[in-house]
Amino acid sequence: MRCMKQNQVGGHCVSDEDDDGDEAATAVVVVTPILKPFFLLIFLSFFLFFHLFVSSKKAPNSAAAAAATPPLIRIRPGFRSYDDYIKLQLNKTLNPRLRRVWATRDWDRKVRVFARFFSELKAEGLLTNASAALCVGARLGQEVAALRGLGVAGALGMDLVPAPPLVVAGDFHAQPFPDDHFDFEFSNVFDHALYPERFVAEVERTLRPGGVAVLHVAVHRRGDKYSANDLLGGVDGLVALFKRSELVRVRKVDGFGLDTEVVLRKKQQETMKKNN
Repeated sequence: MRCMKQNQVGGHCVSDEDDDGDEAATAVVVVTPILKPFFLLIFLSFFLFFHLFVSSKKAPNSAAAAAATPPLIRIRPGFRSYDDYIKLQLNKTLNPRLRRVWATRDWDRKVRVFARFFSELKAEGLLTNASAALCVGARLGQEVAALRGLGVAGALGMDLVPAPPLVVAGDFHAQPFPDDHFDFEFSNVFDHALYPERFVAEVERTLRPGGVAVLHVAVHRRGDKYSANDLLGGVDGLVALFKRSELVRVRKVDGFGLDTEVVLRKKQQETMKKNN
């Protein structure tokens, strides 16, 4: 091949002739050194991809599995301080329209529904007329009225805003009662707890050994805009918080938007000491 103009490309002569044969030959000479590493890179990439694919079938990706597993209890964002959280809860509790509805139109209906739930618990031996009973987050006290109507004369409610004579003032994150005080505690406001572990710890602290805790929660739907947490994937996250209690049962209910009833019993003192 005759070179009219010479350029050094990879140590070879590159011709600028307009001869078709020479141009074809030149193309082979110039492109071949470039394509070899290109094809090698494609081959190595394919081999690496195949290796990773086979390896992923043998062992799960722990990072991906962790990312795919949601937390069992999700705290809703947006609370800058505990005061902000309390203000939101009070916006519901002190809402004049809601309080009027709770005290009139809703009163008899809710008392009847609560009475049915508590009657079933009495039939199972989980509640008696002699029980010292507390309703946590009782608003105006429909559940307290239901308990007293069934003969549980010692029933009492607790809420941020008192509603005498059925409900006294108290924060469920720090109950104003001594240790081992109640035989029975009921609540349908667990979803309003900003610190679920504190909510549960206070229930266990104020329950006597052998005492029963009953919670109505939403598992298959979100709570209202005043809720501070959501249960995800069942009640396992809730049950796991009860360190000093044993699960009695879980069942489906229809309780004012809450679909699941969880019943736990605080361990006897001897059992707790043995486990510790």
